[in-house]
Amino acid sequence: METKSSVFTASHGVMTEEVGVISGELELRTSCDENGALTLSITYVGAEEWYTLPGGKYILNDPRDHEVVHRMLSSVLERN
Repeated sequence: METKSSVFTASHGVMTEEVGVISGELELRTSCDENGALTLSITYVGAEEWYTLPGGKYILNDPRDHEVVHRMLSSVLERN
């Protein structure tokens, strides 16, 4: 399983399944297995507790797209 991580600032917040909207300096973590199953998690920078981004089951057609999808999500979440 490949994992990628990015730190960004979300001034308008990011919705999570567990606690609703969080904002500030956040870390996005995406993991992708060999079948393309993608897991999306987010936390406050330096915190131990990770939260789940809302949505369904995420599957990439090609696991090699993981890097592009991670960068895109990070950019979009930072703009919100």
